[in-house]
Amino acid sequence: MRQWLGSIAFTAFLFVSVPVYAMLLFITLPLRDDPYRWAIRWVVAVFFVLRKLCRLSYRVEGIENLPGAGSVILMKHSSTWETLAQIQIFPRQSWVLKQELLWIPLFGWALRFLEPIAIDRKGGAAAVQQVLAQGQSRLAQGRCVVIFPEGTRMPAGQTRRYGLSGALLASATGKPIVPVAHNAGYFWPRRGWLKRAGVVRVVIGEPIPTAGRDARQINDDVQRWIEAQVARLAAEGG
Repeated sequence: MRQWLGSIAFTAFLFVSVPVYAMLLFITLPLRDDPYRWAIRWVVAVFFVLRKLCRLSYRVEGIENLPGAGSVILMKHSSTWETLAQIQIFPRQSWVLKQELLWIPLFGWALRFLEPIAIDRKGGAAAVQQVLAQGQSRLAQGRCVVIFPEGTRMPAGQTRRYGLSGALLASATGKPIVPVAHNAGYFWPRRGWLKRAGVVRVVIGEPIPTAGRDARQINDDVQRWIEAQVARLAAEGG
């Protein structure tokens, strides 16, 4: 019962905090405050409340592989958790996300100021070209580009064929790919209100070289590594 009550209270906080922090971002824009700083502040607050109400924290393994500026990161997608955690774990970044998120009042309006790469998921080749063009621009600015190659949240223990856009972007720019696995889907499922108590484990892999390699081969290597790590975490009790 305690976990249910904490989960409901946390979800209420999450929904209430979005317009509050969005408004703070808008108010401080004329002061030339960096909008990205408000994203970090919001995530810090959300994770503090998550830890207190749901007793859910996280730890990062492979921190020595933490990417520097201008890196391509491909991350497992099984929860809402990682869409928040990436802001706290990785250097300044842009994310590839579905353009519908930008239409959400306040949340989407604030999100625009963080300069994501917002694509039409049904756009096919046009969406891939957008990732390549805008991704190269963000990398040139020294940002990381974070991509969820599965394209949508997958239930814990499941996967699908990884999309090629991340591998194509890395190959075109000669950037290595930093693969990231985690077991957040077991603690914060993609559907349902209940958040399980525990510790989400995030594993950052060694950068995978891409220069001069076929994008499909790169993609296969990335998926093989990420899914093997997810299976290992599950076997170890995640």
